[in-house]
Amino acid sequence: MITGGTGSFGTFFTNKLLENQNFKHLKKIIIYSRDELKQTEMAQKIDKKKLDKVRFFIGDVRDRDRLNRATEDVDIVIHAAALKHVPIAENNPFEFIKTNIIGAQNVIDASLNNRVDNVIALSTDKAVSPINLYGATKLASDKLFTSANLMKGSKNIKFSVVRYGNVFGSRGSVIPKFLNLEKNQSFPITDIKMTRFNIDLMDAIKFVLKCMGDNLGGEIFVPKIPSYR
Repeated sequence: MITGGTGSFGTFFTNKLLENQNFKHLKKIIIYSRDELKQTEMAQKIDKKKLDKVRFFIGDVRDRDRLNRATEDVDIVIHAAALKHVPIAENNPFEFIKTNIIGAQNVIDASLNNRVDNVIALSTDKAVSPINLYGATKLASDKLFTSANLMKGSKNIKFSVVRYGNVFGSRGSVIPKFLNLEKNQSFPITDIKMTRFNIDLMDAIKFVLKCMGDNLGGEIFVPKIPSYR
């Protein structure tokens, strides 16, 4: 199951799994997200011969009961659902807390209740020494997932975090914004000294798959990736 599965990562990850012959024995991918339009658009782009392997599940990570139902008989959860825009977080702080922190705990509880084998939470470089609310909510989320390994008791379940930088070209990211501003011949930036860590979607997927195979539970995996000014 992929929470926030209609986002840039979930869409690309699903397509790559369906294309890859190494995953031909994959039984089902559950796309868990709030937006019926995005789910419909995603379904229309999937090869009809492979569509029976994808189950679309309308739901919000804030809804613990719905998550409990969605994670029944699930082996692996990739938690990609989050509110992410820094300025919007500053103006709507508790909405970000409800999704990024309370939602994270709901994913943990549902995974424990349904004896999921492996849970990977996607994080951000903004969770390192955060100075904004979005980063702070993701830091709290990371702490919840790593400490969840202390709550599992006799259950055979692993919780780990994958923390990487900005995904090139993802929805709402800075590269598409800059391309749209190309005619203006000037780009708004936060600070001339600012740098950004970047990873493309294919490298992000490879890294997540590697971490899913290597994790023992409790890790925060950080890739070595380039940055630019």
